[in-house]
Amino acid sequence: MGLLLAFGRRGLFGAFLERHGIAIPFTTPAVVLAETFVSAPFFIQAAIAAFRRVDENLIAVARTLGASPFRTFLRVAVPLSAPGLVAGAAMSWARSLGEFGATLLFAGNLTGRTQTLPLAVYTAMESDLRAARALALVMVAASFGLLLVLRRMSSEGRDA
Repeated sequence: MGLLLAFGRRGLFGAFLERHGIAIPFTTPAVVLAETFVSAPFFIQAAIAAFRRVDENLIAVARTLGASPFRTFLRVAVPLSAPGLVAGAAMSWARSLGEFGATLLFAGNLTGRTQTLPLAVYTAMESDLRAARALALVMVAASFGLLLVLRRMSSEGRDA
């Protein structure tokens, strides 16, 4: 609802965007915006935790050796936080993969345009249970595959 109130035709930014020929609701960008809106907190929480675990002494050493704050961030903080950032991205992706409500409300369920996998399962449930099962299986397999890859990556990181 918040996305519609912000970007809908009569929303906070919607009228301005419409004057410039930009319509967001019920488009592919609306899907991306809705998925990002609901899944970003998972990544942000993981990123905050990952960056807090970085030893501040390493940051201080990089700065005393002449590295700029930006270079220190890119060359020290990000690599040390990478496992947490990857885990946060995976959690965020998994959350957005299953998103239903925000996508349906803001982007709609337009086949071939804004329909996501959960919405396709929902639509298929009305007419073809076998297709719904197959789509749900694809979702489960994709999620399981991602979790397997992440598990392997994290165990290889601990072995190194």
